[in-house]
Amino acid sequence: MAPSLPTSRTGRQRLIAVWEWIVRRRRIALAQLLRGACYGAGTGVVGLIFMWVEHQM
Repeated sequence: MAPSLPTSRTGRQRLIAVWEWIVRRRRIALAQLLRGACYGAGTGVVGLIFMWVEHQM
């Protein structure tokens, strides 16, 4: 016997499911954006320190 297919969602249920998917992905995207900004800031600070050290020599 073939497995039964899930019933299709109504318009409102589909909209809620899409919104929940977007909310989950938005949290992940914001976390990755913050992580990238921290890495970029750290790299920039280290670069400025090396430039300052070279200028002092």
